[in-house]
Amino acid sequence: MLLIGDDWAEDHHDVELQDESGRKLATANLPEGVAGIAKLHELIARHGGELEPAEVVVGIETDRGSWVQALVASGYQVYAINPRQVARFKERYASSGAKSDKGDAHALADMVRIDRDRLRSVAGDSDAAQAVKVVARAHQTLIWERTRTFQRLRSTLREYFPAALAAYADLTLTSTDALELLIKAPTPATGAKLTRTQITAVLARHRRRNRDAKAATVRTALRERQLALPEQVTAAYAATVTAHARLLIALNEQIAVMEEQVKAHFLKHPDAEIYLSMPGIAEITGARVLAEFGDDPDRYASAKARKNYAGTSPVTRASGKSHTVQARYVRNNRLADALQTQAFCALRASPGARRYYDKQRAREIGYNPALRQLGNRLVGILHGCLKTRTTYDEATAWSHHAYPQPA
Repeated sequence: MLLIGDDWAEDHHDVELQDESGRKLATANLPEGVAGIAKLHELIARHGGELEPAEVVVGIETDRGSWVQALVASGYQVYAINPRQVARFKERYASSGAKSDKGDAHALADMVRIDRDRLRSVAGDSDAAQAVKVVARAHQTLIWERTRTFQRLRSTLREYFPAALAAYADLTLTSTDALELLIKAPTPATGAKLTRTQITAVLARHRRRNRDAKAATVRTALRERQLALPEQVTAAYAATVTAHARLLIALNEQIAVMEEQVKAHFLKHPDAEIYLSMPGIAEITGARVLAEFGDDPDRYASAKARKNYAGTSPVTRASGKSHTVQARYVRNNRLADALQTQAFCALRASPGARRYYDKQRAREIGYNPALRQLGNRLVGILHGCLKTRTTYDEATAWSHHAYPQPA
């Protein structure tokens, strides 16, 4: 076999080729793109002789991008290795913490030679699943960015215009109509001058219900007396808030656009029907779960393997007389977030899920651990549905957790 360590950067790749005994055959610094891939193929042909593509093994610290897709398309075995694993592996050589691109390439080649059976190969997901992953992650990233921007806006308002927080609380300050009103009147003085007609017009444009009552509430709150800052300082704060508000409006628009893209790509996927049959899953949550699990039918050997990847299964730590069971915190946070959402929504959608959750709480398990255990159970059910190509069935899913019904 031919073992390759690939330490990638934005514009180049440092690679090292080894044989099965660990002998270094070649090193190279390759450019990103078509030219770099062509040179890598030349190196493999020169040192690999008559090897089949499947006998070429590549270790790299990412599972995304056109370079990785080109490696997979060439038929090579490609292993996406967590940078933390590489750092720990390098401690075998020295504990100084020294780092270099060539050193990382050497460590990656050693890892796929020595510890390949402990590593996870890049999943052979379909084009449809990869498309869902791209748009689902982009949509969630925009939502996270909106949250961060809102926190900055809120913090700024607290410093010079706290009345605005109270005035727009009922509308939700991230909503476009509240942001438009804030842009129209970004200071306490201009806010106090807003008329009910002006406020109602903005609310009407965004089809708010009970506009007159909401306008009266906003107007009253904006006219509350508050401690004033110097005019020049207030103007500086107003400019800052206006910039954040305009950015939030743009984010709202693009989040709505990406939401439609997520739904469109997800509903085209052949597994969408199975995901949507699960309790607590709608288009967006389903798309996120599918995106992070992928659709390679051979990626998860068992329900336990899928649960471990999801991070819902616990970790046991046993040493001497100490034996503890803890939550798995090293995990895919995007997937964990989606599964937590599903578990919470399933409490209303599935009687079986509700009974299972109540049983955990009755054992004096906290809210989050109980919800995580429910999510773990739902991942196992999803795995069974995908393996058998059947949709969710309430009676079948909870047949081992049946409880007598009250008379």
